[in-house]
Amino acid sequence: MKIVSIIVAILMFSLVVIFHELGHLLFAKKNGIGVTEFCLGMGPKLFGIKRGGTLYSLRLFPIGGACMMVGEDEASDDAKAFNNKTVWQRFQVIFAGPLFNFILAFLLSVIMVALIGYDPARVTSVPEGGAGAEAGLQEGDIITRIDGSKINFGREILIKYTYDPIRSGEPISVTYLREGKKYTTTLTPQKTVKYLLGFVYENGASPARISSVTKDYPLAKAGLQEGDVIVSLDGNRIVSGTALNEYITANPLSDRPVRLVYVRNGLEYEAEVTPAVNESYSLGFSYNTYAEKTGGLNIIKYSAAEVKYWIVTTVKGLGQLFRGRVSADDLGGPVRIVNEISNVMTEAKPYGALITIVELINWCVLLSANLGVMNLLPIPALDGGRLLFLIIEGIRRKPLNREKEGLVNGIFFILLMILMVFIFYNDIRNLF
Repeated sequence: MKIVSIIVAILMFSLVVIFHELGHLLFAKKNGIGVTEFCLGMGPKLFGIKRGGTLYSLRLFPIGGACMMVGEDEASDDAKAFNNKTVWQRFQVIFAGPLFNFILAFLLSVIMVALIGYDPARVTSVPEGGAGAEAGLQEGDIITRIDGSKINFGREILIKYTYDPIRSGEPISVTYLREGKKYTTTLTPQKTVKYLLGFVYENGASPARISSVTKDYPLAKAGLQEGDVIVSLDGNRIVSGTALNEYITANPLSDRPVRLVYVRNGLEYEAEVTPAVNESYSLGFSYNTYAEKTGGLNIIKYSAAEVKYWIVTTVKGLGQLFRGRVSADDLGGPVRIVNEISNVMTEAKPYGALITIVELINWCVLLSANLGVMNLLPIPALDGGRLLFLIIEGIRRKPLNREKEGLVNGIFFILLMILMVFIFYNDIRNLF
């Protein structure tokens, strides 16, 4: 990771955190709650300025931030104390943090959509004889609804079926636009059977280096790893990624064992693996995932849709985590994010400053929407947990025991810190 990438990532984190805490600050002031300190970062204070009874400070470690209010965690006789305000006033203050993250995501999306547009789910190809062709779809049609879900972007189709794959040939309703007119058709997914080794490799003239290995698939079970280079398949020398692709195209994988030779750290190893059968269902059409220019009110419309997309994607990702479909190795934190931002900057650089800026804005939108959703989880020590306590208090019409509430928040805060340490360790381990 380059120092420039680290600085950019810190600035992005800081923007997202400041906006979150700014929501708490403004609504605290609006409701007459005293704010003792508004800080960016954690640890020892580097410097600060006091204005209107509030210390605005910068702390040593550029992770996180806080809006510290009078009487927030203990009983107080001060009229400006947080806990002396009504349930509704406190609810506003707590909810304002995540709300401001969604507002920031929207404002950044407006800039992004104004610069490059959005990616409509425009049909780019319809293979003859496939499910899409039989449903009457044509190249150029724009999908607006599929299987009951509203579609604004091509990537929404990808995300929808990534998290919830089609598992049967049950008919699917598809609504699309053709020359400005809306049509609805029924598409019946077609079953396809493939045999897979479970890996991705670098295509082109360079060696067939493995860039990722799918867990629980044949190559992973055989011990192959990212970075290994395949040099032979069934006795046929493989000199490049292109050669590997051409060989597999000419000799499709089946249930027959495959003998391969690969190189790791200059040494050759041999393995025999049997491809795994993979059954899937195809929609029978390809669709666009690249941006097209737009203007006017469409900028507002698709900016709002962009925020919704990231909120839904984050929620679905959390669903996968709670269902156990995401392993601990898939969890990432600040280090992994900085590494991904570094990769984005490197990959976007050849396309010019505009594309690099847009990619970074996109990451800011993702981070801000993600932080908003995560903070709304009903977990003590997070904004969502505090909102839950306030809702319970409102229903009971009397305050909860402040000491017990503080104890629960404290315990969960420690657990969250332990989780952060684990994620940080996981980031470092995966990085190296």
